[in-house]
Amino acid sequence: MRIILLLVLFTVAFALPAFSQMDMPMMAHMEGHDRPLEMGGMDRMGDMMGMCLENAEKIGLSDEQIRILTPLHREMHKKQVRYKADLKIAEMELMEIMEVKDFDIEKANAGVKKIADIKTAHHLEMLKSMKEVRTVLTDEQFKKMKKLMPMKLGGKKPIRKMMKK
Repeated sequence: MRIILLLVLFTVAFALPAFSQMDMPMMAHMEGHDRPLEMGGMDRMGDMMGMCLENAEKIGLSDEQIRILTPLHREMHKKQVRYKADLKIAEMELMEIMEVKDFDIEKANAGVKKIADIKTAHHLEMLKSMKEVRTVLTDEQFKKMKKLMPMKLGGKKPIRKMMKK
């Protein structure tokens, strides 16, 4: 029993300094990087679409498919830009609420829900776009696209490799 209590005490003692350092500058530092709990590959769906269009010949896209996919790509890119801006503003608003020592928990809760709603709406928009794009591609083209651009998490390893570990 004493050992468990001692382990819990050490865990809390060593974890508290790390959590106390989590503030806005850390969020700003992470700005150009993938956030660990973000959507992973879904965030880069527009980039993947651009790569798909750039490699249209390798994938075997017809002129008609390119004509259909190009405006879809533009719209996805616009949605991604709006999402990032809306998310950043919502995060800044939450940080403003939490600046004071005795912040209003209800306002903070509403801020967190707003951030979650923004993320959820974006996820759903990206899923719709992905579905629309995939209906334009043939099965063979889809397989070629997947081989050309495996979704990656954090920009380093394909998800499949990480799952095996």
